[in-house]
Amino acid sequence: MATVTFEPDAAGQFQALPERIKDRMVKIIARLEHWPEVSGAKPLRGELAGHWRIRTGDYRLQFHVEGDEVVIERLGHRDGFYE
Repeated sequence: MATVTFEPDAAGQFQALPERIKDRMVKIIARLEHWPEVSGAKPLRGELAGHWRIRTGDYRLQFHVEGDEVVIERLGHRDGFYE
């Protein structure tokens, strides 16, 4: 079982999400506790190699893994998410 933590910016981004999206993200975060048995996680490429993302509708959650810890880096709408 993995421990899920937020980077400080990600915690603020989570609070700024619409309520219905927050509800979805809470479910994704609960799934991340079972890393690496998480469906829907895709590895990122290029400059973001070593990082992963999960999407829910038009929203994205980006994270990386450090041992038994999943660190959430960013959350937000897909428009401009990777810029």
